[in-house]
Amino acid sequence: MDLFDLSGRTAVITGGNGGLGLAMARGLAKAGANVAIWARNPEKNAAAIEELRDLGQGDVLALTCDVAEDSEIAAAMERTLGTFGRVDVCFANAGISGAGTAIPDITAEGWDRTMAVNTRGAALVYKHVTRHMIARAKDGDAGGKLIATSSGQSIMGVNRSSDYAASKAALNGLTRAAAFELARHAITANALLFGYYETDITAKADPRFAEWMAKRIPLRRPGDHAGLEGLAVFFASPHSDYITGQCLPVDGGLCIS
Repeated sequence: MDLFDLSGRTAVITGGNGGLGLAMARGLAKAGANVAIWARNPEKNAAAIEELRDLGQGDVLALTCDVAEDSEIAAAMERTLGTFGRVDVCFANAGISGAGTAIPDITAEGWDRTMAVNTRGAALVYKHVTRHMIARAKDGDAGGKLIATSSGQSIMGVNRSSDYAASKAALNGLTRAAAFELARHAITANALLFGYYETDITAKADPRFAEWMAKRIPLRRPGDHAGLEGLAVFFASPHSDYITGQCLPVDGGLCIS
């Protein structure tokens, strides 16, 4: 018996066409889940479909969607349900790095854009997904999983990252509130506070940042993308049903260094 078989289950993953999101999507596909990617870049979406369809027994759907736009989320949800009939798991993974400004240089536009994607985007995605999950629960089919991609910066300081840190700290608050409010429908909510992984976002950073991180992380290395596959499957599976409201660092010990 495969303890982590996700056959027949459908997982939505925003921003799932690259980086951490695609790594998690690989694990979900290998476990047999249907995977719906909601992301902005059509070319990367097409490449993700081609890769994921060869990995498991489930199907893959990729939809162009900007999570800062409520109407696009609604349309993506409608198409996902039209294709798969249900959503069991939602990874609110889409995010941006932030404006990269020092606090004296904050602009309203930069701050609002970071919040719109990283915090409001996740909340709006959860709005549409949980409406479906709650309706299922009322019909006797209770249960659902909400997993947010947060960051270690939500609990520790980094220069020129106040908007990003604040957006992820707010996401942690959303996670705890969702866990409490939705427990009656057997819907769990958790956040993964990722540390330093090599992604398109970190590639844009000053090279000295990577060197500094390598020295500060107790395990002395960045996170490995392959390890995210099993992590995603665990949180999507029934084996995590009794874990909710948690904000779990996934950072090689960075937050304790």
